[in-house]
This record gives sequence, structure tokens and C-alpha cells, in this order.
Amino acid sequence: MKDSKYRKFYLLSLVAVIAVSAYPLYMGIRVLVKMAQNGAVPLEEYPKYVIPYTPIAVAVIIGVLLIPLLQRIFRKLDLLWGTVISTVVFFITERIMETKVLVQTQELIPLESWQMSLCYIPPEQFETRTWEAVDVLLGGYSPAFKIHFYLISVVIIVSILNCFYGFAKMIRSGNDSRKRALIIQAVTAVIFLGMCIWACFTAFYRTGELTVSPLSAVLMAVFFALLGVTMGVFVGSFTLGKRKILSEIIPSITAILVTVFMYIGEMILLNGNLYRFGQGFLFDGLGKLVLAPADILVVIASGGITLLICRLLNNSKKV
Repeated sequence: MKDSKYRKFYLLSLVAVIAVSAYPLYMGIRVLVKMAQNGAVPLEEYPKYVIPYTPIAVAVIIGVLLIPLLQRIFRKLDLLWGTVISTVVFFITERIMETKVLVQTQELIPLESWQMSLCYIPPEQFETRTWEAVDVLLGGYSPAFKIHFYLISVVIIVSILNCFYGFAKMIRSGNDSRKRALIIQAVTAVIFLGMCIWACFTAFYRTGELTVSPLSAVLMAVFFALLGVTMGVFVGSFTLGKRKILSEIIPSITAILVTVFMYIGEMILLNGNLYRFGQGFLFDGLGKLVLAPADILVVIASGGITLLICRLLNNSKKV
């Protein structure tokens, strides 16, 4: 009976992942076709954010495809090997697309450089935007800007695979001790992925200026905090029932560190600056720290929300 449920879950998971990945896969195929036809992708036909989402889709499909094999061979380390393999697949696919795909603007631009521009502003506003006095330009390209780009991608991959591998193992073993944690992980992963897709098509309504609108500020703050929470819940799903420092504090610290890394990535992208959520003390950088009090509150929120979630999960486990 368990084997039947396991096979059904595996097949449904694989079908679901492929179905959800249909558009990212289509984008990748479309880019390859344009490259084969023209040697470059015309700007007006460039599918937004083909990277990192096509490589992410390929990586997740491979990870889910390997679930039965890896769970049979590695048992307790199945998720570790699954995430390692999927992450390697992601970086290989990502790097090939970054360096081999060219976007045709007024000149041929490698995809990685063009993708950097999308972090500032949607492509339809690329020619009309007004740059601020700060040197936040495409001319300042640095591969280091991809720190946050890759961080987001890896968090999406590991959190999604945690759900599939976790539920598969739960069905096979009959041990549902991680069920609540996996459900919460699935919720945070889906919401975070949804916000990533939203950001792809709107850039969260940024105009390219460093001071953003209130709507943009709220969405960016939620996005940064949710990134940390998603990774914090990932860690917390493996420390259930352990000592408080392992089951609550470590996941919270993880969430805080991931959120801080995201801010570091943004700061590198913007040449030592950060997007500002408004005017005044709450939104101005604290000297050389660059972070504003509002940014620090976002970092604290990611850790605090993770702490609350992990505490509730561990308390429910004791009942």
C-alpha cells in the first residue's frame, strides 16, 4: 500500500513540476531557437528572466526525477545529494546561458550583463529612465552582483526539493513527524516563488531611482524577509524536537544571515548603495553601515518570524 502511494506521489510530483516549469522551459527553448536563427535574441523578443528561471526549472525537474533512485541509494542523505546534484545542474545551465546567449540591443550584450540591467528596471523602460547622480550603471558591471541572484535561486531549489523529498520519505516510512514543518515549508516556498515571478514582470514597480514608492518599499521588505524565513524554515524542519538552540535559535540566525546576504548582494549591485524606502531617519543609511533602521527591522523580522514558526512547530510536536 505504501509503495503504491509512493509511486503515485512520485509520478504526480513529476507531472506537477514539469507542468509548472512549462513556461520557463518554453522561454529557454525560444531563446535557443532565436540564437540558432539569428545568432542573438532581439531585445523585443527577449523573454523576461529566462535566467535564472529556466535553469531553476531544469534543476528542480532533475532533482524530483531522481527521488526514487537517491532515496534507495542514500536513504538519510537523499535530500543532500538531491540538492547538490540539482544545484550543480543549475549552475552549469545558468553559466552556459549567461555566456553563450546574446541579446541584440544597439550592440550585442551577453545575457548576464543584460540580466543585470533588469535588476535595476524593467526592459521596456531601459531607454527612457532617468539615472540618479550615483554611479549605478550597466558600465559598472561586476559578476559580484549575482550574489543575491544566485542566493534566491538556491533558496528556491532547496526549499522546493525539501518538500518533495520530505513528503516522499514520509509516505515511504510512515513517519509524519516533519509533516507540519513540510507544509509550512511548502507554503513559504510557493509564496516566495510567487513573489519572485511577480518581481520578474514588475521589478516591484521600481522606476530605477534609489528612493522607491511606498508600494515598492512594502513589497521589497516582504520579499527580503520572506527569503530569510523560507531558508530558516528549511533548517528548522530538520531540527524539530532538538534543544532550543538547535530547533529555534539556529533557524532564526540562518534567516537573519540569508536576509543580510541579500542586502549585501543589493549593495554590490548598486555600487555601495541600497534602495531607500522613504525619507528621514528611519530610511537613511547609518553612516558606513549603509543599512537604514528600516532595513535592520526587515532583517530582525525575518529572524523573529522564523523563531515564532519554529517555536510553534516544536511546541505542537511536544503535545
